Amino acid sequence: MNSAEEARQISQVTTRLLTKFPTATREVVESAVEEAAANFENGRIRDFVPLLIERSATAKLVTLIET
Repeated sequence: MNSAEEARQISQVTTRLLTKFPTATREVVESAVEEAAANFENGRIRDFVPLLIERSATAKLVTLIET
């Protein structure tokens, strides 16, 4: 996967999470996605990074929204 494709998929993750968590602000969702992306920036196998970012950001948002 090239970096442009990965960036497009990560953008789609943000869009999906904004829909999934309508009470969260764009800034909170983007922050969760960016934090999750930072955890995977050194990964050598990039194919599943967008999926891992989405799962990690979703878990963080669930924690934030429920508290």
